[in-house]
Amino acid sequence: MSELTVAARYAKSIIDLSQEQKSLEDVNNDMIFFLKTLKANPQLIAVLSNPIISHAKKLNILTALFEGKVHKVSIAFYKLMINKGRGEVLYTTAHEFINQYDTLKHITQATVVSATPLSAANQAKILAEVKASVGGDVVLETTVDPELIGGFVLTVGDRQIDTSIANNLKKLKKNFAQGIV
Repeated sequence: MSELTVAARYAKSIIDLSQEQKSLEDVNNDMIFFLKTLKANPQLIAVLSNPIISHAKKLNILTALFEGKVHKVSIAFYKLMINKGRGEVLYTTAHEFINQYDTLKHITQATVVSATPLSAANQAKILAEVKASVGGDVVLETTVDPELIGGFVLTVGDRQIDTSIANNLKKLKKNFAQGIV
C-alpha cells in the first residue's frame, strides 16, 4: 500500500476521533504546528523515518517536543503511530489531515508568487477573485520571487495562472527558436 493511501486512512481516523472528542480545531492547529516543526527541522523527519532508531527513542523525542503544547488527541496519535512502526508516514499523515480538514470545512489553499510584495488592495482583489471562482473560504499565501521580473503566478489546487514577465519572455524565446514569430 502506498504511503499516501496509508496516510489518508490514518488522517481520516484522526479526523473522526477529533470530531467525536470535539477537538477538531485544536487537532488541526496541532497538525499545522507539527508540520512547521518538521519543516524547520528536517533531521527530525529523518529520525522518525529511520527504522534503526528505537520506538522508545522516537517517543521520547516526540514527547519532549510536543507534550503539553498539543491536544491530548494529537500526542496520543503521534505515540500510536510510533508504536505501530509508522513513524515514516507521520509527516504525510499530517499533510493529509490538513487536506481533509480543508475539504471538510470548504477551505481552499491558494498561493500567489509575485515579483514584488503585493499591496493589501491587490491581495484583497486576488482573494475576492479566487473566492468567487471556487466558493467557500480561501487561505491566500503570498511570496516574493524577484526572478519573475513582473506579474505573478497564482496557484489554486492543481490550477496555475502565470502572468509573469519571465514566463512571457520564455514563451517569446521559444517562439523565436521555432521560427513562429
